[in-house]
Amino acid sequence: MSQFLNKKVLVTGAASGIGEAIAKAFAAQGAFVYLTDVNEAQGQKIANEIGQAEFHYLNVADESLWQKIFSQISQLDVLVNCAGISGYDRDRGPQNPEEASLESWRAVVNINLDGVFLGCKYAIAAMKQYGGAIINISSRSGVVGTPEAAAYAASKAAVINLTKTVALYCASKNYPIRCNSILPGAILTPIWNPLLGEAENQEQQLKEFSKAIPLKCFGMPEDVAQAALFLASEASRYMTGSELVIDGGLGAGPMD
Repeated sequence: MSQFLNKKVLVTGAASGIGEAIAKAFAAQGAFVYLTDVNEAQGQKIANEIGQAEFHYLNVADESLWQKIFSQISQLDVLVNCAGISGYDRDRGPQNPEEASLESWRAVVNINLDGVFLGCKYAIAAMKQYGGAIINISSRSGVVGTPEAAAYAASKAAVINLTKTVALYCASKNYPIRCNSILPGAILTPIWNPLLGEAENQEQQLKEFSKAIPLKCFGMPEDVAQAALFLASEASRYMTGSELVIDGGLGAGPMD
């Protein structure tokens, strides 16, 4: 319970899925958590459940909102950039590289990449004197092609490179800040709902998707949360600019 006692952690996209699990995991280890999201009702509900937490509305693509939050935070030890969208989550039309609109492309990149850049930018300023850890949630889609999600895959690939760039920049400046990324794959969160179809068919769809996963099952948000705890802890003190892949073996190669 004391691993992150008296530490302050900010998690974006904390109202559901992986972000919610990460926020709860840090709180369980003694941290005070700033939960941020665009879903105010759900974010506030989770903050109330956690107790040692505050909710702040944040559209991660809006720099003025980042500035507002950091003007209210006197200490930050860990930033987890988790907010992201697939492009399937709203009626944005096709996401493949032939038919995707420039508007939908920009909407996905705006959240998934610009939002991470802004988080890193303001976290560096807040952490550079006293130190901290930045954790960026990328995706397995950042290292393999994703035919029906061009903007999502491209933005997640860029997050991996941005993470390395931030890590090297902080090291070159002798800032005591480490920056690493997590690459989840096949984690059961609401982002999968558009792909799994109607509720009555989702169990069968999950079985079909799971056949391609070496461990034969989806991971849970808590699996990613444990990786975030590790990357924020002293146990990973010699890691920066690295990636942790949490994908049930999908990235290891084909099974046959």
